[in-house]
Amino acid sequence: MPPCSGGIMTLELEGKKICLSRRDDQYYAFAYTCPHAGGIMANGKIDAKGIIVCPLHKYAFSIKNGYNVSGEGFFLKTYPVEQREDGIFIGL
Repeated sequence: MPPCSGGIMTLELEGKKICLSRRDDQYYAFAYTCPHAGGIMANGKIDAKGIIVCPLHKYAFSIKNGYNVSGEGFFLKTYPVEQREDGIFIGL
């Protein structure tokens, strides 16, 4: 599946949509929707500092841990990702 804007790809695993992105040769997986108002995170962007910005209300989250860096107190669900010789594995 081709990446969406901002280098964010949408995947469906076990009936659940999640987002996947690559930054500095590391893969990161996170929730498909923003915890604030359900904005589609795949339609957002990732800035130069590795901050995922929701397209709906511009809430911002760390790609590494989902911590809300714009001050609203929300947390974006993240998933562990392991890159192996035989593929990329995401823990649900």
